Amino acid sequence: MKYDFLDTDVLARLGAIPLESRFPMVGNVAGRHRSPHRGSSVEFAEYRKYVPGDDTRRLDWKAYARSDRYYIKEFEADTNLRAYFVIDTSGSMDFTSGENPSKIDFAKKIAATLSYLIVNQGDSAGLSCCSEKLHLEIPPSRRAAQLQHIFETLKDIEPTGETGLVHALHQIAEKTQQRALVIILSDLFVETEKLADALQHLRFRKHDIAMFHLLDPQEVDFHFERPHRFVDLEDGSVVVAEPNLIVDEYHEALREFLETVETKCHNVHADYHLLQTNANYEKVVSDFITSRLTKKS
Repeated sequence: MKYDFLDTDVLARLGAIPLESRFPMVGNVAGRHRSPHRGSSVEFAEYRKYVPGDDTRRLDWKAYARSDRYYIKEFEADTNLRAYFVIDTSGSMDFTSGENPSKIDFAKKIAATLSYLIVNQGDSAGLSCCSEKLHLEIPPSRRAAQLQHIFETLKDIEPTGETGLVHALHQIAEKTQQRALVIILSDLFVETEKLADALQHLRFRKHDIAMFHLLDPQEVDFHFERPHRFVDLEDGSVVVAEPNLIVDEYHEALREFLETVETKCHNVHADYHLLQTNANYEKVVSDFITSRLTKKS
């Protein structure tokens, strides 16, 4: 079945680039991602003293010849990755200034493309769609049928109501016991302190956090030439204003908001990306994947 948010040419071009976690993962099968445990990959980690019961095949005889003591070579263990996509499906995500995709459509493209690449490389992907009254959840899986489940869910998303993002992040932090890559796609129209608490919760659980902060260009530029009636797409409230009279104050408030959000994300070592919906989504995904190859901790 063809989906509007998937481009097979883009998938083919990006398919050769691996998506990796910046932090060690704990999985249940062998994979390409670092684990906090020691194992038998080819990447050397450290030496430690031999203790009875250790595998003698891992003794370093050169170290013994130099020191007359037995040392074991330890290597990084490789494991699989769990990725959890969290998409804000509140009413404000349905906004578009007309020329560009809505924020929810842009989020779908990113989530669908990345989930395909993740499952295709043998890792697990899951999905959480959250508004105030609805929280759809697909637990991470690496089965081939998982992609169909994710794509069908994305296809049926209808943004409405107020956001349930903060609550959803706390839920994921509590329910996802093993470390995961949590990829958040939202306009982040939430209380920044509550958002910070949720991100701290995720990081306390040792999850790797990636934030795609999505805004329409009109929300950034605030370019209007006459009085407008502004309607809140989440709670329905209305404000009538003369944009020319408030544009400077608006830009200052937006600047403070963006700086605060970015700081809260950096405080928990989240991978933060501020995006406008007129961006080339293929470049967005490509830059995200390649940047993580050089950001490992």
